[in-house]
Amino acid sequence: MEELMNHKEVANRVAKALGEDNLVAAAHCATRLRLVVKDTAKIDQVALDDDPDLKGTFEANGQYQIIVGPGDVNTVYKELVAITGVGEVSKDELKEVAGKETNPVMKLIKVLSDIFVPLIPALVAGGLLMALNNVLTGAGLFGPQSVVEMYPGIKGFAEIVNLMASAPFAFLPILIGFSATKRFGGNPYLGAAAGMMLVMPSLVNGYGVAEALASHKMPYWDVFGFKIAQAGYQGQVLPVIGVAWILATLEKFFHKHLKNAIDFTFTPMLAVIITGFVTFAIVGPVLRAVSNGMTDGLVWLVNTLGGFGYGIFGGVYSAIVLTGLHQSFPAIETTLLADIAKTGGDFIFPIAAAANVAQGAATFAIFFLTKNDKQKALASSSAFSAMLGITEPAMFGVNLKLKFPFFIALGSAGIASAFMGFLGVRGASLGPAGVIGFIAIKAGSHMMFMVGILISFVLAFVVTYIYGKNRMAVPANAETQDTTAQDINTVQEHAGISDEELVAPVAGAAIQLSETKDPVFSSGLMGNGIAIEPTVGKIYAPADGTLTVTNNSKHAYGLLTNKGAEVLLHIGIDTVQMDGDGFETSVNQGQVVKKGDLLGTFDIQKIKDRGYEATVMVIVTNTTSFAQVQGIDNQDVVVGQTIIGTTAPTGENA
Repeated sequence: MEELMNHKEVANRVAKALGEDNLVAAAHCATRLRLVVKDTAKIDQVALDDDPDLKGTFEANGQYQIIVGPGDVNTVYKELVAITGVGEVSKDELKEVAGKETNPVMKLIKVLSDIFVPLIPALVAGGLLMALNNVLTGAGLFGPQSVVEMYPGIKGFAEIVNLMASAPFAFLPILIGFSATKRFGGNPYLGAAAGMMLVMPSLVNGYGVAEALASHKMPYWDVFGFKIAQAGYQGQVLPVIGVAWILATLEKFFHKHLKNAIDFTFTPMLAVIITGFVTFAIVGPVLRAVSNGMTDGLVWLVNTLGGFGYGIFGGVYSAIVLTGLHQSFPAIETTLLADIAKTGGDFIFPIAAAANVAQGAATFAIFFLTKNDKQKALASSSAFSAMLGITEPAMFGVNLKLKFPFFIALGSAGIASAFMGFLGVRGASLGPAGVIGFIAIKAGSHMMFMVGILISFVLAFVVTYIYGKNRMAVPANAETQDTTAQDINTVQEHAGISDEELVAPVAGAAIQLSETKDPVFSSGLMGNGIAIEPTVGKIYAPADGTLTVTNNSKHAYGLLTNKGAEVLLHIGIDTVQMDGDGFETSVNQGQVVKKGDLLGTFDIQKIKDRGYEATVMVIVTNTTSFAQVQGIDNQDVVVGQTIIGTTAPTGENA
């Protein structure tokens, strides 16, 4: 059987690796330690990466998180608290401590991320439709004439596509108003109403404000002797975020000081009317100037330096991703796209695509170089993810740990970006910043974009492979020794393992783990499995077995099946922060359950209202004990439907 973890020894190793007097606060969830440290530079990252009992580490939201695994994390946490003397805190308290430890720039980036991430589906949908419109109407893509000119019969179709593509950007203030007001703790529907005020047809269209002011044709309201411009805010981002903050702040103030029926009746009106006047008179014009200044500054930099500007930006883009600053780029990109005639298009998109592909290519090279099965498995999944635009698993899980792949990818991205910059490659819409990003590139530049992407991939892969071949070389007898040790561990781990089919614990739409928004699950660090977007808030046992994990927050269950699979059922992403609110459990740790037994319930709407994802993860955490763990492809599933098959190693099948 697999050896049991010595929790005290693991906690001692973690405490030593964190550094003396470096731990500020600690909490845990179902799978990982959530820590706040004074200085991450003092952490012995190599020791944590090489620890056989730990599954990985990463940083998020000001927290340093160490993945231990279900069932073990609770005990390791208690031992760590005892060793370090740090006080136990709740998840909310840890969040507050992390916020205090986070610098103001990172706080701002987190706010922008929280606002824009929920909007990405709408913006990407509009961006891809815009890309389709570009394909239909752009000359030079399939010849001197556009597709519409060659086939006039599809003109109406192209016009409808253009209308649908333009909608998310034309009414962007409404989307941002909803999302930002929700982020700041206000009523999101009031935020949407505030956004609507800013794009009313009676106002001068936001794209024509500069011209109206320059030509002295801007109409004004006369309010008690004050002149207020009747200017719209189409395509603006920062002004709407400022409006949302003011609205949410006023709403919370009135909720606190007005009571009962008076609060219900007058709070929305007072919050909206005060916000409206302050916006049009002061906040809107000021933040419009700031926003335009930021965009104009970047455009000037790229226009002035040309390909060199692209190269510099491309060479540091992935480093910016590490800080989270890239979360602010959608605000600039939407502004660039909103006035594409003036800006020439989105120069950030091709640079981001080159940087992402370079990180993925470097990770692919490590896949072919490494002898470590754990590293190889992580490299294969995270490399594909990076090629499609999601680089965090590749960077945090592989490239940064080895260092040289990350820096080689930076240089490769810089060279590829410079190539595209000298040839004037720009995006015409938002889209997937990876190998398929050509669909969002301006007509006439598709071929040069693909050549740039190829340069980025080839440079990063070849240089990483050549340099890494010597850097990662192993002694002649090391491979034999490692294989012997691995064979011994395999015999221990595979004892009692049999083929098995796991069924869906919830009803909903099954998706790949790589599509989830938590790097611990999407990168495969916890093991193979699938995720389900639930439609009903009831979760059932996926197999016969014994419950090894339940917790106070009621959002996760661990099950050791009768055929040897260790299964983690995790409801939602970061739902541990809800401390059990909206969750109910029907079982206890150690209880024997049958396939289909009800484990608990959860309120899907409450999870979403609190700003969390309700996705349910179904993961076989001892994946390495099996010859194969295979999940179904994306499809709708019902409770009891087979979703995962496990195959025992040869000779182990019962």
